[in-house]
Amino acid sequence: MASYDVIFIGGGPAGYVGAIRCAQLGMSVAVVEREGLGGTCVLWGCIPAKALLEAAYVATKVSHSADFGVTVADVILDYGVAMKRSRAVSTQNSKGVEFLFKKHKITWIKGTGRIAGKNSIAVKVDGKDEKHEAKKAIVISTGSRVKGLPQIGLALNKTTVLSSDEVLVLEKAPKTMAVVGAGAVGCEFADVFAAFGTQITLIEALPVILPLEDADCSAELTKSFKKRKIDVLAGAKISDVKVGKSSVTMSVETGGKKQTLEVEKVLVAAGRAPNTEEIGLKEAGVQLTDRGFIKINERMETSAKGIYAIGDVAGPPMLAHKGQREGVVFAEFLAAQKSVHPVNYGNIPNATYCHPEVASIGLTEAQVKEKKIDYKVGKFLFSNNGRARTSGETEGFVKIIRDAKYGEILGAHIIGAHATELIHELAVARENEYTVEEVDLAIHAHPTLSEAIAEAALDSLGKMIHA
Repeated sequence: MASYDVIFIGGGPAGYVGAIRCAQLGMSVAVVEREGLGGTCVLWGCIPAKALLEAAYVATKVSHSADFGVTVADVILDYGVAMKRSRAVSTQNSKGVEFLFKKHKITWIKGTGRIAGKNSIAVKVDGKDEKHEAKKAIVISTGSRVKGLPQIGLALNKTTVLSSDEVLVLEKAPKTMAVVGAGAVGCEFADVFAAFGTQITLIEALPVILPLEDADCSAELTKSFKKRKIDVLAGAKISDVKVGKSSVTMSVETGGKKQTLEVEKVLVAAGRAPNTEEIGLKEAGVQLTDRGFIKINERMETSAKGIYAIGDVAGPPMLAHKGQREGVVFAEFLAAQKSVHPVNYGNIPNATYCHPEVASIGLTEAQVKEKKIDYKVGKFLFSNNGRARTSGETEGFVKIIRDAKYGEILGAHIIGAHATELIHELAVARENEYTVEEVDLAIHAHPTLSEAIAEAALDSLGKMIHA
C-alpha cells in the first residue's frame, strides 16, 4: 500500500487540474486513470474534435480561395488524413499532461479504481488489486460517457450507428449521415462531415438546434447550415428505425409531415451519462441526485466524509472548463487557502466550435423575460465590422442583454468567426460586475472583431456608431 494526501479516481480535465493544484499546494498526489491522461476531453472529445473542425475550416476556406485571388486546382478532401492528424494532436496533449505530472511529482496509477473503505481505494492493475491510502481526500473525477438511443432503435453498434467516439476514427467520410441531436456535439460533427462532402441530415427533437443557446443564435446557425446544404430537421420525431449492415433507414416526422430517410451512418449525439457505476459509491454512503450525478456542496464535498467529486460526474454543465475550475476550487478549500472563490456556475461560458462558431455567457433573452427583468438588447452584425469584411467571414452578430436600470450585463451571445475566443471579454466583464458603459470605455483596437462587442454595448445604450 502506498500512501498519499489525495487520490483522484479519473484523470480528465477535472482530475488532472485538481491534482496539479493540490501538488502546487504541497500535497502528495496520485491519479488513477485506466486510459491516457487527459480523459475524454483530450482523447475522445474536445481536442480531437476541434482538430477536425480546424480541418473543416481549411476545407471551407479553400473552397472560397478564388475570392482572395488564390486559385487552387485539384482539391482533394481526405477525412482519413484529417482524422490521423486529430489523433496525433490528441496524443500530443495527453503526453503534455504526463509531462506536467512528472514536473509536479504526481503519481499516475494506470488502472481502474474504486473506493475500498475509509481513506482507501483499490486499483485493478493488470488483473490484480492494489490498495492505496488517501490521508486527506478521495476525489471522484470519473467523467461521463456517450449513450445511444436504444428506446427508438438507435443502440450503438460501432458500424452504422455510431457515437462521437467512433466517428473520430473513421477512415473516410460517408456519403450520407444522419446526426441525431443538435446540441454542441451534433452541430460540430455536422459541420465537419459536411465540409468533407457528406450529405448531412441534422435531426433535433426540440423545436430548434442548439436549444440551450439564445433563440437568435439558433436561428442564425440554422440559416447558415441550410446555405451549406445541411438538411436541418428540428422538432422531429424518429420512428420505424431499421438498422442494416451497411445502412440505416428511419421515418422522421416534422411539422406533421413524415419522410423516410436512408443513410450510410447515424451519429447519435444526444447526451452523456455520468460514470458512477462500480466505483463503490453506494457502499461508501455517497448520495446521488435525482438525475444520477453525485451530490456535492460548494466545497465539492459529497455526503460521505473525506470523499469529494468534481467534473461531469458531479453534475451539469458537463464542460471541461467547469470541471477544471472545480478541481482548483476543491484543492484550495482542502488546503485551507484564504479567500477561496467558489465556482460561479452562473458565469460559465458555452462554446460550440462549428462554423460559424457560437458562444454565450449568462442568461438568454427568453430566460430574462421569464424572470420578468426590465432589460435592453444591443446587437451588432459582423457584416458591419471592418475586420470581418477583410477575412470574408461576415456571418453572425454580437448580442448583449443588459439590465435596463443599472447596465448590468445579464447575458451575451455571439455567433460568428472566433466567437469562442471573443466571449471571454464578456466573461471577465460579468465576473467583475462591469456594466455596458465600462465595456465601452475600454478602447478596442481597430480593425478587430472585438469592436463588435463594444458596438453591441453601445447599441444597448442607443449609441451605436457603425450601423
